[in-house]
Amino acid sequence: MGRALIVVDVQKDFCEGGAVPVGGGAGRARAIAELVERTAGREYTHVVATRDHHLDPGGHFSDHPDFKDSFPVHCVVGTEGGEFHPDFAPTAETIVDEVFYKGAHSASKSGFEGFTSDGTALADWLRARDVTEVDVVGIATDHCVKATALDGVRADFAVRVLLDYTAGVAADTTARAVAELGRSGVELTGEPVVVG
Repeated sequence: MGRALIVVDVQKDFCEGGAVPVGGGAGRARAIAELVERTAGREYTHVVATRDHHLDPGGHFSDHPDFKDSFPVHCVVGTEGGEFHPDFAPTAETIVDEVFYKGAHSASKSGFEGFTSDGTALADWLRARDVTEVDVVGIATDHCVKATALDGVRADFAVRVLLDYTAGVAADTTARAVAELGRSGVELTGEPVVVG
């Protein structure tokens, strides 16, 4: 039985200078790239990544966002902001086994709502490779990382979030997310980066 690393949404629009920047995102992109290079094939049998991949997500985009359910336009298919951060992109191209695209027509915060280019869902892809445990890292701790980890538990994976390799939007929402993850049976290591 294997353990996989899920890298959540390390994209330009979620890092400094992007449409919906998360403080510390660029630093996490570098740290995650180093983690992948150090552990792929050793600690992890597989490494996968998720990408926000919006075409027309309806109310998820707003000119007056609440930053909970609605956000400024970001990670639109074909735009530079939707690409992996340049500090992570080379690692994604050479080491990551598969990319799962989410949110073409919805918010889709969880990586488990994502699909490969041929339509395979993340949980199905992992099960087909005898993965039973997953570690989750990426951006943002209090949004897509949280949603991915919680859905991983619901899908009967043993889930661990490596908080040292996440970046949160705000201290209060990140603290609430970490508490919810702990209550839901997610194992937590380290401390999330919150630059506010």
